[in-house]
Amino acid sequence: MAAIFAASRGHRVIVVETTRDGGRKIIISGGGRCNVLPRALEPDRFVSDSPRALVRRLLRSWPLDAQLTWFERDLGIPLKFEADSGKYFPVSDRARDVRDRLIAKADRAGAQFRYETRLTDVARRADGGWSIQTTTGPIDADAIIIATGGRSVPATGSDGAGFDLAARLGHTVHPTYPALAPLVCDPPRHGALAGISLNVRIRAKSGNKTIESHGGFLFTHHGYSGPAVLDVSHVGRTHGRGRASTVENSGRKETPVSAAKETLVSAAPEFSTLEARPHIRVRWSEFDAAAWTQKLSDAGGLVLTTVARELPTRLAEQLLIESQVPLDRRASSLTRAERLALIDRLTSYELRWTGDEGYKKAEVTGGGVALDEIDPRTLESRIAPGIFFCGEILDAFGPIGGHNFAWAWATGRAAGLGS
Repeated sequence: MAAIFAASRGHRVIVVETTRDGGRKIIISGGGRCNVLPRALEPDRFVSDSPRALVRRLLRSWPLDAQLTWFERDLGIPLKFEADSGKYFPVSDRARDVRDRLIAKADRAGAQFRYETRLTDVARRADGGWSIQTTTGPIDADAIIIATGGRSVPATGSDGAGFDLAARLGHTVHPTYPALAPLVCDPPRHGALAGISLNVRIRAKSGNKTIESHGGFLFTHHGYSGPAVLDVSHVGRTHGRGRASTVENSGRKETPVSAAKETLVSAAPEFSTLEARPHIRVRWSEFDAAAWTQKLSDAGGLVLTTVARELPTRLAEQLLIESQVPLDRRASSLTRAERLALIDRLTSYELRWTGDEGYKKAEVTGGGVALDEIDPRTLESRIAPGIFFCGEILDAFGPIGGHNFAWAWATGRAAGLGS
């Protein structure tokens, strides 16, 4: 997106791309369908250590209606809205179509792609421009747009390239951490429930902050996943350096993904720790405590039968066992203590977890370049003029469901136009 809009201003644009084809995160998004945009832009749901006003300003710099029009009219990708998920997908249901059309649009605008190319060094020239060394030859640039993404899903080539360069240029880089990541429990307390999925409501509290989410929940062999889990997975992170308390450490490969006006960047690892485990509580259905109390009072058969009408049977059995309610207990024989224990687990279940699955499975990367060190109008660095930032390298991420694409498109456009 940055290349498209920079080229539209008549600039000579060179995109330095480490992989052989580019846009691999687009291809794997939305289960291979690409959730291009969300139902609405929701800046208040974004997570950032930077001023909230800047998150709102950047996200709203390209209104949702304008983005939708651009994808359909300018890019030629018809979109469809799916109300159950609140997302826009290409009518073709092919994420590859989105990636291919974006690259073709950049090509037509005049951008030159250097695939399988890595930046090795960058230095300020005497005239204020930039001298860039790459594995396929040097480039002289008037400006550099750093669109290297975060550290999540490193198999796509996204290893956090750009963070180290930003720091060397003098920028504040808020410590990075896996976000929108599946949670793990070691030992796996609910491994026997792996494969069970349902819609839930989750409330997570860390310190004085409470986050709520609702949607799909999936039991895995290692812990818990699904949109409702991913949206609260960041609550346990604490900033600092040290070993990441995750299934996979944040070790990096030398495979940055880059996109620039005249070239791009490289990066080094940071680490985050998940120390305190904040409370995460799950309501397994739409029914609150009062509704379950009424259901159990009205039931005439087994307690298990009543609960299993609303929840998967294996989960219902597990909740009864943890509540010390015999599986053959009839509702009419349920003691007050048993009823209270069961209702508590049905409506406010304490989900215990020990970490997350790390960058390998994280949808996005939290942390990044501080937003108050860039010009919100152009996304140019206030510290190193001629350097621009956009996308996941910036200190902000949104919930699951197209919100992070909206951030990528909006900030990419702003940086391209600003350069």
